[in-house]
Parts: sequence; C-alpha cells; structure tokens
Amino acid sequence: MDWEVVWTEPAVADLEQIVRTAARHSPTIAESLRADLLESVEVLARFRLIGPTYERDRTGQAREILCRQYRIFYRVMEEKRRVEILTVWHSARREPKIPS
Repeated sequence: MDWEVVWTEPAVADLEQIVRTAARHSPTIAESLRADLLESVEVLARFRLIGPTYERDRTGQAREILCRQYRIFYRVMEEKRRVEILTVWHSARREPKIPS
C-alpha cells in the first residue's frame, strides 16, 4: 500500500520558484523539469526509504533524493504513513537548513 506524500509550504514555494526561473529560458524545459520533479517525489509513495539519510540534519530524520541538478529533501513519518517533502534545493547552492 502506498504512503501519502505531502508537500510542505516551503517545498511548494521552492518548486514554484524553480519552475518560474526555468520558464524564463524555456517554457517547454520548465514543464519538463516540473514533471520530472513531481515524478521523482511520487516514487517516495512506494519506496519511502530510497534516499539516504541526510547527515547534516540534526534530527537524523531527513533523507534526500536527486532529480536532475536538484536535491529533494524529505522526512518519513512512520506513525502517519506519510512522506513529507521539506525542500527542493539546487545542488550548486550551499547546504540547506532542514526544518525540524
């Protein structure tokens, strides 16, 4: 049975900003990027532990997966059978601060 995938408000804002920025160069590329990011996240509904634990997270609960040049940080909430998307981060940027 699949788990629920929930986007936090900061993660939604990240996704929107990424797509808006890409759309300035090419609407087609922006749409393709958006689809790829969403598809990568949907994989977590079935394979929630696919990403390694993010070592810099003090709580030890954050994990990450990659999609193109973006790092998608998430947290698995076992008791709620939920995967919570925390942030979408360009890999060229400094390390993110993961919300607790």
